[in-house]
Amino acid sequence: MLNNKITVRKLQAGNQATFKAVYMQYYAKLMGIGRKFNFQLLSPEDFVHETFLKLYEKRGLLKEEVLLDKQLFVICRNVILNHLKREKKHSSFDPADLLYTLSNESESSDDDQLAEKQQLLNALINKLPKKQKEIFTLHKIDGYSYEEIEEMTSLSQKTIANHIYLANKFIKENLGSAAILEISISLLISWS
Repeated sequence: MLNNKITVRKLQAGNQATFKAVYMQYYAKLMGIGRKFNFQLLSPEDFVHETFLKLYEKRGLLKEEVLLDKQLFVICRNVILNHLKREKKHSSFDPADLLYTLSNESESSDDDQLAEKQQLLNALINKLPKKQKEIFTLHKIDGYSYEEIEEMTSLSQKTIANHIYLANKFIKENLGSAAILEISISLLISWS
């Protein structure tokens, strides 16, 4: 483990070997976080590279008295928030991604709050009309493709897409975008 003050000083000075060592030390953790978010405009690798690019660009602002991993986390969080805002403008919300993230998050600092939010999402899915719920669950939760669902249900792919669209719309309207952002941010806190 790297000594925090010495590491921060070397990063501030632009020491490439130290930067590489920090990159190698935190790469896996950042990839894990990146995989929790199914960004449409950003791959997990892009997310990691952007985080380290920001670290390098802002290295002069690093503080010796604050643990480097905490400072890296702040940069990581800001990268995620910026991309969530950007993607909110360019794409639609996918409740299944949120459900997946919630169901796989086991080390949260506030398990009760996450459980409550997961229950809300599950309750909204259960309120969907029977066919929408079935199609939504098959595609978004069980991971079946449109073709596989078409074979299973004898519905056209266009009808399947419509069911998924309507389910996403219902969940998004009832869950609210503020809650989505809050859940996403709270999941990040557990990585440190």
